[in-house]
Amino acid sequence: MSEQEAVAALHWNNNISVATITLICYEYFLLLDKEVMYVWKRPWSLMSCLYLIVRYFGLFLALLWGCWGGLLYMPQSVSYDLVVLMEWGFSVYFCFAEVILIWRLYALYNRSKLLLYVLLGLFIPIVVVLVWANIFLYSRPSAFSVIEIITPDAKYCTLSFKMGPMPAIYTSIPIVCYEIFLLVLAAAKLVKHLKDRKKLNARPNAYVLAIVHHHFVYFFLNLLNQIFLVVLWDHVSTPAMSLSELFNDTVPFILTPRLIISIWDTHAHDKCVYVSTKFEDCRCLTSPREFERHEMGTRVV
Repeated sequence: MSEQEAVAALHWNNNISVATITLICYEYFLLLDKEVMYVWKRPWSLMSCLYLIVRYFGLFLALLWGCWGGLLYMPQSVSYDLVVLMEWGFSVYFCFAEVILIWRLYALYNRSKLLLYVLLGLFIPIVVVLVWANIFLYSRPSAFSVIEIITPDAKYCTLSFKMGPMPAIYTSIPIVCYEIFLLVLAAAKLVKHLKDRKKLNARPNAYVLAIVHHHFVYFFLNLLNQIFLVVLWDHVSTPAMSLSELFNDTVPFILTPRLIISIWDTHAHDKCVYVSTKFEDCRCLTSPREFERHEMGTRVV
C-alpha cells in the first residue's frame, strides 16, 4: 500500500468511525425514554434481560468498532486481540438476536413447546458453525491479522486477510438457511391468521402483523449483513470496505433493540385488558380480544 493509499484509507476509517459513533449515540438517546418506561419501571422478565443484553452489549461493540483503527490509536499487539474480541462479540450478539426471534415465533405459535424445541435444536448447529468460523477465520494469525500502517503524519492499524472469501461464504450458508426457515414459519402463521380473521370479519391482530413484519425486516437486513461480511474478506476497494463496515457496525445494533421496543410500544397503546402485563406473557396473542370499560366495571369482547 502506497503512502497516498494509506492516508486515504485512514481518512475513510475516521469518517466511518465518526458516523458509526454518531448513529449509535443518537439511536441510544432516541430510545432511552421508552427503555426507562418499558424496562426500568416494570418488573424484569426474560425479554427485558434479552433487551438489556442486545442494547448495551451492542452499544459496547459498536463504540469499540468506531474507536478502533484510527480514531484512537491502539498498538498492533492490542489491536489484534481487540479485533478477535469484537468478532467473537458480534457472533454472541447474533445468537442473542436469534433467540429473540425464536421467542417471538414461540409466542406466535401459541407457546408451542414442540416448535420451541425444534427451533432451539436447529439453532445449536448454527452456534457450532459460528464457533468454528470464529476459530478458523478470526482466531488464527495464518488466516487473519492486524497490520500497522505508518505515515509521516499518523499511524494506525488495519485488517489483513490472508485467504479468500470462500470460507466466509460457506459459513454464511447455514445461517441464511436458518433465517429463511424462521421467515417461512412467520409467513405461514400470518397467512393462517389472515384467513381465520377473514372468516370472522375481524381485523388482523396487531401483534401478529408487527412480529411477522419484523421477521421480514430482520431477514433482509441480516442477509445484507452476511453479504457485507463476505465482502470484507474479498479484496475490495477502500470505500466499499468502509461502507460495508459502517453497515455491519450499526444496523444490527440498532435494529434488534428497536424491534423489541416497537412491540412493547404497540402493546402499551392497545386497549387489550392484558396491557398491564408484559407482552412476552403471550396472552394478547392466544386470548380473545377483550377491552376494558372502567366506567362500567365490565369487559366486552
